[in-house]
Amino acid sequence: MHLFVDSLTNVDFSYLHRSRGIVGETWLANAALDGALDHQGMVCDFGIVKKTLRNWLDSELDHRLLVPILAPELELERTDEGIRLQWTLDDGEVITVGGPTEAFALVAVNAISPESVAHWCVGELEGIFPTSVKQLDLRFTTEAIDTPFYHYSHGLKKHDGNCQRIAHGHRSRIQIDMNGVRNPQLEAEWAKRWADIYLGTREDLREESAQQLHFAYRARQGEFTLSIPSNRCEILDCDTTVEQLAQYMADQLAATHPGHDIRVRAYEGIGKGAVASAKC
Repeated sequence: MHLFVDSLTNVDFSYLHRSRGIVGETWLANAALDGALDHQGMVCDFGIVKKTLRNWLDSELDHRLLVPILAPELELERTDEGIRLQWTLDDGEVITVGGPTEAFALVAVNAISPESVAHWCVGELEGIFPTSVKQLDLRFTTEAIDTPFYHYSHGLKKHDGNCQRIAHGHRSRIQIDMNGVRNPQLEAEWAKRWADIYLGTREDLREESAQQLHFAYRARQGEFTLSIPSNRCEILDCDTTVEQLAQYMADQLAATHPGHDIRVRAYEGIGKGAVASAKC
């Protein structure tokens, strides 16, 4: 017997890629279970499936930096404070990240992909369901978006929850209206501008050069550090909450298009976000 749960939950995270750098991502999780019927006539109660899997994914993947620990590009050190890693990109540039252990998901694969992470998750989840369940199949997919979107990573040190982690992110669509009319050209420009971008807050910037930016802050979960090539980052004079990102984009657009009403609908992952307006 085959039991399935589509769109079980979505996870927002970032991962390390050998050419793209730190990539903000959002995946939908879909699950299927094979097994025999139990005394209730079920493979497994849907409530158990949804609660167990959702809680595990939220705890172990969501708002973490996924690290492919078998990749040759990685140097990783465990310290009393947590984890510090160095990631060497194809072009020779280097990214370093440090933070508490719970800010990372150490995935035993060579490269992060929906398939490789799903396979790893299934191994980690072995034995978590009742004995009537013989096999778990997990599949990650991305939201179907037929308009411009971007991948961004960030950290929110003032956040009480897991958004404080310095390298997590989202795959997000954007909608820009000028004078009440949607403007696909402006949407495409911002999607290109923020393709695989790290959005840093200026007050968290500790060192800066033409080649490298170093961010550091202390949050409730501990000390966080990030060093990233300058050309893979945009620095903002505000925190990078989706509310302030929407307003930042609206203000930037209004300044370059004076006399026009600008409205930005910025998403943070799937089905949530903020709207901001501006006019100069």
